[in-house]
Amino acid sequence: MSTATVEVLRRGAPLQRLPLITLYLSERCNSRCVTCDYWRNGRADLNLAGVERLLPALASLRTEVALLSGGEPLLNPEWAEIACLLRAHGLKLWLLTSGLSLAKHARPVAELFDAVTVSLDGTSPATYAAIRGLDAFDKVCEGIRAALGAGAQVSVRVTLQRANYRELPAFVDLATGLGVRQISFLAVDVANPHAFGRREDFGGRLALAREDLPVFEEMLDSLEVEHDAAFRSGLIAESPQKLRRLLQYFRALHGLGPPPPVRCNAPDFSAVVDANGSVRPCFFIAGPAGTAVRSRDLQAVLNDAPMRELRDSIRAGSRRECATCVCPLWRDFQRGDRLIPVSRSAAGTAARV
Repeated sequence: MSTATVEVLRRGAPLQRLPLITLYLSERCNSRCVTCDYWRNGRADLNLAGVERLLPALASLRTEVALLSGGEPLLNPEWAEIACLLRAHGLKLWLLTSGLSLAKHARPVAELFDAVTVSLDGTSPATYAAIRGLDAFDKVCEGIRAALGAGAQVSVRVTLQRANYRELPAFVDLATGLGVRQISFLAVDVANPHAFGRREDFGGRLALAREDLPVFEEMLDSLEVEHDAAFRSGLIAESPQKLRRLLQYFRALHGLGPPPPVRCNAPDFSAVVDANGSVRPCFFIAGPAGTAVRSRDLQAVLNDAPMRELRDSIRAGSRRECATCVCPLWRDFQRGDRLIPVSRSAAGTAARV
């Protein structure tokens, strides 16, 4: 179990601990997702020297876990060296990947990473290609099987949207067939037009339409009954109640009620460093100007007045992005919540995102 603790921060208080750091190893991506623009515009990679500069601050902040993301982190030519460096300094590693390169790198990934999460948005080649822009469903499944065969702890994350929501129960069956540790679901983000490197508003063609809502509600009802064992075992990461937040989110987009309430303390225990070295408090909110760590200490950047003020505004619920966040993250470490996914046998007692 993680030894992380997070103090209740008073207004303007500096961060004394940073249990989780997310590193965008690359802005580039080998997917062509309709929900994302990194593949169109991404150029930068976070290099080994840049990660080395972070190490003194990570040690001082007693960081425990590094989540390597992007873009596609496995496109960074130094990804393995970066992972080895972080492990050598005592960090646990978590990989977030499209899975397209997973078969090629299955063995080193299994050796270096404590957990692997693969984004998989279709249960068939046709659905996958419609969303991810490539005919690569079988290739990703091959990568998942290869990583599992090499001993990796693999989970799957699905972004539910109009093109795939009818496959909700099929995703659970696919996860069972693949033998992954866990499957989780989140709603496609259409409220923040600039998330995921996007430069235009994609919402109109991605979110569930009004006529989809009763169909989705019926599917959630059926899933709770027909896949009760998957909920109880922890194969499905969310509880039935948390999955219904997805319906509430899509209903809110059509003015049929408020969005689900957001509870998030991610900026109090984690931070994001992107491929250009800029620091942000979470995936969805950019940091203040001048936060690049190419020539500055990470701890100093995190505790500059502008960043402390930004964390205060997030904590106070005054940020527009937070009100409709599709991926709020709350961790209560005093109650045993974990920083990193765990094996399915322990999932029943782990925090569910």
